[in-house]
Amino acid sequence: MASPAPPKIDRRTLLIGGGAGIGLVVAWGLWPRRYSGNLTADKGESVFGAWLKIGDDGHVTVAVPQAEHGQGVYTTLPQIIADELGADWRTVAVEAAPFNPLYANALGARELFEQPGDGLVKAWRQAHAGRMGLMLTAGSTSIRAFEDPLRAAGAAARVLLCQAAAKRWKVAWQACTTAEGFVVHGKDRLRFAELAAEAVGGTLPDPLPLRGDGGDRLSGQSLPRLDGPSKIDGSANFAGDVRLPDMVYASIRQGPVGDSTLVRVDRTAAERVRGVLQVVTNDRWVAAIANNWWAANTALDALAPRFETKSRVVNTASITAALKAALDGPGARIARQGDLSAVFKGARVVTADYHVGLAAHAAIETMTATAQYRDGRLELWLPTQAPGLARSAAAAAIGVSEDAVLVHPMLIGGSFGANLETQCAAQAAVLAHSLKRPVQLVWSRSEDLLHDRYRPPAMARMAARLGGNGQILGWLAKIAAPATGQDLAARLLAHDTGFRTAQAVTPFGDGYAVAGATPFYRIPAYAIDHHPADIGVPTGHWRSGAHSYTTFFTECFLDELAHVAGTEPLSFRIGMLGGDARLARCLSTAASLGGWEGGIAGSGQGIACHSFRGSHIAVLVEAHVGEGQAVSVDRIVAAVDCGRQINPDIVRQQIEGGLLFGMAAATGSATGFKANLAQARGFGDLGLPRLADTPDITVELISSEAEPGGVSELAVPPVAPAIANALQAATGYRLRRLPLTPGTV
Repeated sequence: MASPAPPKIDRRTLLIGGGAGIGLVVAWGLWPRRYSGNLTADKGESVFGAWLKIGDDGHVTVAVPQAEHGQGVYTTLPQIIADELGADWRTVAVEAAPFNPLYANALGARELFEQPGDGLVKAWRQAHAGRMGLMLTAGSTSIRAFEDPLRAAGAAARVLLCQAAAKRWKVAWQACTTAEGFVVHGKDRLRFAELAAEAVGGTLPDPLPLRGDGGDRLSGQSLPRLDGPSKIDGSANFAGDVRLPDMVYASIRQGPVGDSTLVRVDRTAAERVRGVLQVVTNDRWVAAIANNWWAANTALDALAPRFETKSRVVNTASITAALKAALDGPGARIARQGDLSAVFKGARVVTADYHVGLAAHAAIETMTATAQYRDGRLELWLPTQAPGLARSAAAAAIGVSEDAVLVHPMLIGGSFGANLETQCAAQAAVLAHSLKRPVQLVWSRSEDLLHDRYRPPAMARMAARLGGNGQILGWLAKIAAPATGQDLAARLLAHDTGFRTAQAVTPFGDGYAVAGATPFYRIPAYAIDHHPADIGVPTGHWRSGAHSYTTFFTECFLDELAHVAGTEPLSFRIGMLGGDARLARCLSTAASLGGWEGGIAGSGQGIACHSFRGSHIAVLVEAHVGEGQAVSVDRIVAAVDCGRQINPDIVRQQIEGGLLFGMAAATGSATGFKANLAQARGFGDLGLPRLADTPDITVELISSEAEPGGVSELAVPPVAPAIANALQAATGYRLRRLPLTPGTV
């Protein structure tokens, strides 16, 4: 996919928003810029641009700017280059890309931070994301954002190698090709290793020729994961595996949510714990330092820290009240089509209210960072989805320039969006700066759950008018939820003047908070309203974002409307898709594979679908209510069309993982609040499904030549509504709250 061209800048487009001054800021942000690569070579390596190196032993190392947290980017992105280069997969390696605006993920920034607003300001935001070097792993954007530059990089290296070989053979380079790590011309073959050094620096043709179809292509094959062997044998390094000379270990305890200040600790008691070296306090937290982490964490209990919270009391009841008040108050219209007021006027309208609770990320790896401050420079080893933002936060925390901070992105033990946050990086920086020795900070499981940036809670008031033939004539979704998108941008981009400027000139509602609510069904008139709710709890990005609850609202309400219309739910959906053949095929495929019985009473079958970031999915679920009123999911069938698949096995892994993640969110993952503290303190408090609870799962990947769509978040949104719809068929009553708890509506 080609990057969108910058909009034309003229006098009129300069004078926008806050006037000529703001216009000049926007214009400067759109001014074209070029950046040089800074990929460094080890001994015996030759650097080919910003993306790959070839060694004199034939190895090909690909620089990957995206964080590997299990989604497979350390395999799929190198696979794109290796395919275009004609490399031998057995010789391909991967390393984290250095910090550089060349690796900025403008598409990820748009998915994560974009708000409704002026088109030019939105374009400026995207350009500014590149200028600030916003390396970002979010929004299922890795392949969508980087396939084109990676293919170009592989093609460029292939051409240069062919030119070097052709010069030796005295033939036209266009007559040469590459395969399995060799340049080939007839019976002549030369290894990349023999040509790499002399190939660097050649002249590239314009346009750059890409490999044609046919032949043995690596793209589309289920090649083995490059990160698999090291994760299996335990040699893979995570942030908690870092060991530095003279390093100490830290555990931390932070105050309750809200305006909390540390007022007292018992240092004497902590010093009695064997191995404890020091206690570091901050207005917001206290950290114990020891020669091992267990001692540091034990010392926190001995410290018995006391915090004073001046802000309002936050508990489950107050959160629910805030959502209800917001839903009853004014909202911002985020999307609309047609004249909904005319459609609803004097008509019988079907309504339903839904509610979802706070959900924790609950990744296996808790927040972790290793830091070293020496000679005015800070080094950080941490799991991060946004290394530039972590660098900014750490630099600001200790008052040094960003150029004085070096971030080493590590493999991530899960994340689901949690490692977009930067507070652990800032805390580790403060500790290293204070202690003047390397320190490894690891949050306990309890601390990780108490101070998560949760998936926000939300309430929806859905309303629709049905026509005489059962068609939906009008649709209104009023959604009360925190303004998570605006809060996320304000928190993560707090140190970036440019984004704050753009935020100031776009005073619109929070599109992130209702993302996915705009119906992809053919409905003549609809409106989507966001009702911002101040719940007093920090919220953040969680796998699939707001789609995780807006799809629950949409697909459950659609089933309810099908029952009112007396129509079978699958036919009801397909009948409203219009020309969306891809999603219709997903629905019919899932129904066929799952033995769809029409969702009749007693069948225990439910179906739901979603279109998301260029991909489409339909999910059929069989479920029932078991002993102790527990929800039991027996079977999940999913049909997926995500466009061209770089590595089908990794696509399947992500879909299966997303289905289980969505199931966990439907039946658990939530936490209540009491006295400004989350009530979930460990995995056992979250009601997560166990291995014995795992249903039979079938995933059908539909072949498609469409451009690749997002995959890693795709399967999460439709699972909860499919389960709810199945329980309706099994029990005869509708559950409208997440997590799904029989006996509540």
